[in-house]
Amino acid sequence: MLHVDKEKGLNSNQLKLIAIAAMTLDHLTWTLFPGYSTEWFAILFHIIGRLTAPIMWFFIAEGYHYTHDIKKYAARLFILAAISHFAYNFCFGISFIPCQTTVFNQTGVVWSLAWGLVLLYIYDKKTWKSWQKILITIVVCLITFPSDWSCIATLAILAIGTNRGNFKKQMAHMMFYTLMYAVVYFLFIDKVYALVQLGTCLTIPLLQLYNGKRGSFKGIGKLFYIYYPLHLFICGIIRILIYGAAFSTGTANF
Repeated sequence: MLHVDKEKGLNSNQLKLIAIAAMTLDHLTWTLFPGYSTEWFAILFHIIGRLTAPIMWFFIAEGYHYTHDIKKYAARLFILAAISHFAYNFCFGISFIPCQTTVFNQTGVVWSLAWGLVLLYIYDKKTWKSWQKILITIVVCLITFPSDWSCIATLAILAIGTNRGNFKKQMAHMMFYTLMYAVVYFLFIDKVYALVQLGTCLTIPLLQLYNGKRGSFKGIGKLFYIYYPLHLFICGIIRILIYGAAFSTGTANF
């Protein structure tokens, strides 16, 4: 069990703002330096960008624990996933129709976040048998595989949520799934950027500082729902202005 001084550390608002800042830097870098740039600063910015996903995974699990209406929470995420699909694909010059050229990174990460929430709900059902939960997990992994961070995001949310209260186990599972993602990157996409994915470990000391508080501002969730597709749309405009409408920046990570 993680024990944190409640008067110190970082609240959820502060951690989410760190995630949003890292995400923005990461996506701008993909936009300005498309493909798998080997410029040192581009790699550094992408490593900083690895802070985003684990923070979001962690707070999807926290949100599931604290929400008063899981159906409304899930509905908001799925609506955001639908809207951000077009923003994400516009941003990176990807066809709106998935899997025309590849199965990797065909929609935004929110699709995987929403399904991670669904899995937490299913695994909480005591009446469901283990084989049923495993079967549904496999189906969800197939459904989320083409999204940003693939089914790794969904499985990480499930692991973090089901190990709530045991920070070491949460982070061990997070890094295990990140390692799986890095292996896929190494084998099929890019070897240097496979190592970049392991930058998620930098999130561990930040999450360890989480003090269990939300913070005074209550609208951070609504801010993210607006900011996520909006910043992707703006990055897409920048891409078109620099490289033209037909140019694709390739794979990007949340």
